[in-house]
Amino acid sequence: MNELRDANANPPHYAGHRERLRERFRAAGDEAIADYELLELVLFRSIPRIDVKPLAKQLLAAFGSFAEVIGASEARLKTVKGIGEATILDFKVVHAASRRIARSSVVKRTVLSSWSAVIGYCRTAMAYEDREQFRVLFLDKKNQMIADEVQQTGTVDHTPVYPREVVKRALELAATAVILVHNHPSGDPTPSRNDITMTKQVIDAATPLGITVHDHIIIGRDGHASLKGLQLI
Repeated sequence: MNELRDANANPPHYAGHRERLRERFRAAGDEAIADYELLELVLFRSIPRIDVKPLAKQLLAAFGSFAEVIGASEARLKTVKGIGEATILDFKVVHAASRRIARSSVVKRTVLSSWSAVIGYCRTAMAYEDREQFRVLFLDKKNQMIADEVQQTGTVDHTPVYPREVVKRALELAATAVILVHNHPSGDPTPSRNDITMTKQVIDAATPLGITVHDHIIIGRDGHASLKGLQLI
């Protein structure tokens, strides 16, 4: 009984912190809180009754930013002490939601007049993947996106790309244009010689069939590169 009275008389130092943080978020929105506090709000759901501020700060120190924590692979997250299956699931739900929101700003809109939204969507979807992905945005005759598909997933620095498969899929979808996209897990979006060669191969296969390759975008943690913008295609 004495131990219970002592516990009630001396609550943990973080008692009330969760509700104060929630109230600050409700009152002022995300601009009023730091990245580690936003991460705390996510952690509150899966890790009850302990102070998660140290863990939130540890995650940011390990991965670099809120987006990189949420977008990190399950394998990498499991290396952090205190991160379990429930937390990983919550992170993946947040990441999936952010992709859906970003995608909604692109679908059924003229892609070429919403270029910043296209870049934002691609960064949300791919920037923090730890393996290369090659995806294709398929467009109709109005340059509206009708499909977004990951064609291949490779290693940390290479993804096999088959130009004929890209063109075949475009024909199946009745697409008249495509935008090629892939990520560089190294973080540096500078196109390689292979990136340039592969892009030209896709163009050579697509052009005779009336399919336009608008661009090839390379996504990195530190930004993006456009082969068309760099005048490489």
